[in-house]
Amino acid sequence: MPQQAWIERQYADHAKRWPRTVVAAGLAALAGATLLACGASTDPQGPTVSTTAESPQIGPEAAAQLCDMMRAEIGNWQQQGTTVAKVSFNGTVHNWALRNGAVNAAVTRNREVIDTVTTENCPDVRDQAIAAFGTDDLASALAGF
Repeated sequence: MPQQAWIERQYADHAKRWPRTVVAAGLAALAGATLLACGASTDPQGPTVSTTAESPQIGPEAAAQLCDMMRAEIGNWQQQGTTVAKVSFNGTVHNWALRNGAVNAAVTRNREVIDTVTTENCPDVRDQAIAAFGTDDLASALAGF
């Protein structure tokens, strides 16, 4: 009879854990399906950016897109304070880089390319962004790149 009691305890313990296991497995499956749905294509969309070993070569369409994306956020950055504004700026640059050939790694190796592009294409936007971030240049505001 003691063995019967042990089996019943084991079954009861398993029955208590089973719902958690099923829920965890369901959440893992849902997360995996979400990731697959988001990453259905690895082809870059929008204007392209070619990269060299040193720095990405950013075409006029991609440069204009970066300026437009930054211009749309300037008011938010000015109100957010320097720390939050820098985080938001990083998100904007990551978003832009992903839309333009996934050049995030190339920007990481040469953050100054963002300053170069904005100086040439939208110096007013660059100056307003630098003032909002409290930095000397845009490269200094990029963290994680």
